[in-house]
Amino acid sequence: MATITTPVQIALLDDHPLFRQGMRYILQTLPYVESVVEAAEFGELLALCRQRLPDVLLLDLQMPGMDGPEVAQQLLGEFPDLKIIVLSMFSADKFITQMMKLGARSYLPKDVDQPQLVQALEDVLTTGHHFTERVSKAMLRGVQQPSRPTSLSLTEEIHFTPRELDVLRLICEGRPTADIAEQLFLGRRTVEGHRQRLLEKTGAANAAGLVVYAVRHGLLDT
Repeated sequence: MATITTPVQIALLDDHPLFRQGMRYILQTLPYVESVVEAAEFGELLALCRQRLPDVLLLDLQMPGMDGPEVAQQLLGEFPDLKIIVLSMFSADKFITQMMKLGARSYLPKDVDQPQLVQALEDVLTTGHHFTERVSKAMLRGVQQPSRPTSLSLTEEIHFTPRELDVLRLICEGRPTADIAEQLFLGRRTVEGHRQRLLEKTGAANAAGLVVYAVRHGLLDT
């Protein structure tokens, strides 16, 4: 792989300060990283980009007010040379293919380890893209099984059955499958079926992703 010889500026867009601080700590240890700038919302990031365009943006997929697809679309419309790496708890094929089609250079899970993050960053800086096995398979499935166009917004309305919402609320309380089955008078396999459909509908990778989705969409208050 080509050596990175020029100083690099990295931008972070994420609404969680602790996550930004952790990422900044990792990135600042890399010898080619000159500076790391961070923003909690789109307007703040846009101002930073207009002042000095970063080489790479690490972008959370779901943000308050404006989600990842909208951010990527607007930024790449004004700054087509910006290299975007998505960091997200959402792992459904539709989100991966959507962001890659919009122009993202890589798509990583938010629990990525440090060596994987550094490899992705260096690949994007030297070759323009970083394709993980997960991304490659998602895009291949998208080609093999074309589906109807999806909205560019993650806030599109998703319909849940009353029973799915019951299961979701109990998952958010940290209840294991056996407890959920007992409380709702369901079989364990039925509960697992509901859990799988919730993951598919929301695009969440795991129970933690379901909790994030439920909180951000007010599903625990309905």
